[in-house]
Amino acid sequence: MPDYDVLVAGGGNAALCAAIAAAREGRRVLVAEGAPKFYRGGNTRHTRNMRCAHDHATDTLTGPYTEDEFFDDLIRVTNGNTDLDLSRMMIAQSKPMLGWIQEQGVRFQPSLGGTISLGRTNSFFLGGGRSMLNALYRTAERLGVDIRYEHEIVDLQIEEGRFKSAQLRHPGGETTITATSFVAACGGFQADYDWLKEGWGEKAENFIIRGTPYNRGTVTRMLIDKGVMQIGDASQCHAVAIDARAPRYDGGIITRLDCVVLGVVVNRDAVRFYDEGEDIWPKRYAIWGRLVADQPGQIAYIVFDAPNIPRFMPSLFPPISAPSLAELAEKLELDAATFERTITEFNAAVVGGKPFDTNEKDGNTTNGLAIEKTNWAQRIETPPFYAYPVRPGITFTYLGVKVGHDARMLMADGRPAENLFAAGEIMAGNVLGQGYAAGIGMTIGAVFGRIAGMEAARHVA
Repeated sequence: MPDYDVLVAGGGNAALCAAIAAAREGRRVLVAEGAPKFYRGGNTRHTRNMRCAHDHATDTLTGPYTEDEFFDDLIRVTNGNTDLDLSRMMIAQSKPMLGWIQEQGVRFQPSLGGTISLGRTNSFFLGGGRSMLNALYRTAERLGVDIRYEHEIVDLQIEEGRFKSAQLRHPGGETTITATSFVAACGGFQADYDWLKEGWGEKAENFIIRGTPYNRGTVTRMLIDKGVMQIGDASQCHAVAIDARAPRYDGGIITRLDCVVLGVVVNRDAVRFYDEGEDIWPKRYAIWGRLVADQPGQIAYIVFDAPNIPRFMPSLFPPISAPSLAELAEKLELDAATFERTITEFNAAVVGGKPFDTNEKDGNTTNGLAIEKTNWAQRIETPPFYAYPVRPGITFTYLGVKVGHDARMLMADGRPAENLFAAGEIMAGNVLGQGYAAGIGMTIGAVFGRIAGMEAARHVA
């Protein structure tokens, strides 16, 4: 008899949704989390919200967000690079997820001030991601799920698409675990800089990993090496512009900056390189990591003036400030003449004149610049002047394993695996071929986690 009915690799949102779903079907479930207990949960520890379709306003959501609107947003941010049928299914299943996740003990709250344009579309966790994670762990433990920390999977025995056992390394040595079904929900490979360099080259050395150092993609490599179909490539990921002073690992949400639309962004040469007002921030914030990655030295600076300080949620680190543009340039170690010219030319080009509203495209534009700012353009003219240095912050990678609607992995020859399932970041590339919109990662994890757990339990039956 196998040691367990279902073995779940990982300890975040996707893994726990899978474990809970399987346990509610009466299965014996083991969750193997590679991190110590304090660092359990991968990126879920740092999240704030999830994006789910809903038909009407609630106590914590300001209005409806239909399946069609969700789908249109996904197509826009991915530029159509998504599995259309799978994404439609995920969005449809996100509707009941709002209720299901609350049944597991998770609570929501109204959106936080300064989060810019998310109050209608995204549900915010009361107490943040760690509180959400703790609620799921309590439910899993109450259902009898066995949870082991610092248990890293170092080998998988898979024959002809059938999982047989896993080798786990832990502080006491190594253990072999057999199970009837296997769910891989153990994140991306973003903490493996050598793997990042396969897609990005040496510039990856200047990237910052927003989450845990434990997400190294070891299970992803094993699965692909043992015949599971790969999806995505090493250069595709959720990459945002984060405070350049953040630690190399685990800075989390408090190092993210949401003030790009409020000012301009210049590179090390003190010139702008992209339209800061292309779309509302939740639909464009995840392109800025990639944009900064393509700049000299992989660094840039968000520049704005005094009236904008109360309009966004600040980083953990204070902005760099100065009473004049020349003095700010000096502090940023930028060429002062070029920097002042960039800001002066921008100010002269601002058309503006319409009510300033970051919740919608407001049509306040510039006119006559090589790179126009198409919304939220306002003069940077009121001292003191401020800037945040930013670098690419990698949240998670999109290279992973191919799955079907039942979260079952597909083998390289196209056949469905017998008892291999996946959820969360390890299969996010099925939905996110590129791009990102706020909260979709948690949606992918919760929806496919629940499906994977239910299907793994059914396979046991």
